Amino acid sequence: MSKTKLSPKQSEELLKTLKTRFEKNMNRHKGIEWTKVEAKLAAITEKLWSLNEMEKTGGEPDVVEYDQKKNEYIFYDCSAESPKDRRSLCYDREALESRKEHKPKNNAVDTAEAMGVELLTEEQYRELQKLGEFDTKTSSWVKTPSNIRKLGGAIFCDFRYGNVFTYHNGAESYYAARGFRSSLRV
Repeated sequence: MSKTKLSPKQSEELLKTLKTRFEKNMNRHKGIEWTKVEAKLAAITEKLWSLNEMEKTGGEPDVVEYDQKKNEYIFYDCSAESPKDRRSLCYDREALESRKEHKPKNNAVDTAEAMGVELLTEEQYRELQKLGEFDTKTSSWVKTPSNIRKLGGAIFCDFRYGNVFTYHNGAESYYAARGFRSSLRV
């Protein structure tokens, strides 16, 4: 198998997992039919690979929206906490390279790119929180506006006291309880 292609067995297992999650969480995708999502996934196998990357790193991807104009289904990481295998990462490569010692294993931006996904924006993160309570004990890096990043910062969000909070940190920082959430258009 190529790096970005799943075996038929892996594809079948992933589709079964996604369908089960879809059916258990109908509030996340009102008006969307699983059969249409599945047909779209079957036609675009590299997207299945990216969804598998989201799944195997603890993201629990699920459909959260349908973009009618682009005819695309949008998946977000819907795990209760920031995906466990995507934590302890600084924000981007520049931040990683700026650290002289105690470097994290990687950074959020490059990890997302390697998975074929995008970091959630702050707006998307706020939309996700309308579907449940996520990151009540962890936090997640979100796509940082370039004007903030140019000054050395990056932003992250979490959900505490019934509200979404957006914070800033030096982009080179990393914490065991901070990861990143992603989105994928199919």
